Amino acid sequence: MRPVRKWGPGPYPVAVIHGGPGAPGEMAHVARELSAVKCVLEPFQTEMTLEGQIQELRSVLSEHGRVPLTLIGFSWGSFLSWMVAARYPALVSKLILVSSAPFEERYATAITKTRLDRLKPKEHAEAQVLLEQIDDPSTPDKNALLGKLGCLLALADSFDPISLENEAFHCQYDIFKGVWDEAAELRRSQVLIRMAHSIRCPVVAIHGDWDPHPAEGVNDPLTRELSDFTFILLKKCGHRPWIERNASEDFFNILVKEI
Repeated sequence: MRPVRKWGPGPYPVAVIHGGPGAPGEMAHVARELSAVKCVLEPFQTEMTLEGQIQELRSVLSEHGRVPLTLIGFSWGSFLSWMVAARYPALVSKLILVSSAPFEERYATAITKTRLDRLKPKEHAEAQVLLEQIDDPSTPDKNALLGKLGCLLALADSFDPISLENEAFHCQYDIFKGVWDEAAELRRSQVLIRMAHSIRCPVVAIHGDWDPHPAEGVNDPLTRELSDFTFILLKKCGHRPWIERNASEDFFNILVKEI
């Protein structure tokens, strides 16, 4: 896989950072829309450790971007963008966190339950089986299982989705497991939120009110820790604002204004 996809002829002052970890490509629609206004980088994270992904993204931004860049991180990409901005502040002029996971552990405990409770009984049972299979060390082909689980959870994550082609590549379980376990420990130990002391750029968080990742898990800690922080809550909006019938227009208007 190429380390980056480029939207427009350059230079590239904006980069969209995909979620997962291990789900590259899902921000393609956002990159395509924004490229009508500014040229956009879409880096793909391929490394299997957290430090590897930080250094991989740093390298791509330094080599291909017009530094400092605006980083638009989605879901896991919000955490990765946050870590890069804290470690290498000269690379980042603004940080836009879209549908971020909570920055403190106490806000994260009910996310899976919220998602499962939103599913119909048959989908709920299927998701439970997939979760058990993914947790079983003897289970082969976890990439396919993770992809199936992602499709099910997408039903719970959306409020009123517009039908859009899924442009994500194949899910990569080894990357997900290797990176997320490290990131979760940084959150649990409060190292993640303490990185706020190293953030030198403005931070904007955009979050849907139907997102199972609770908005207060982003708004409350970052309001407390950052001096230049803006939180925007989108109504009738789930985890992926660009597919939401009621919120996508507002979402893109906000992004265009912020970049």
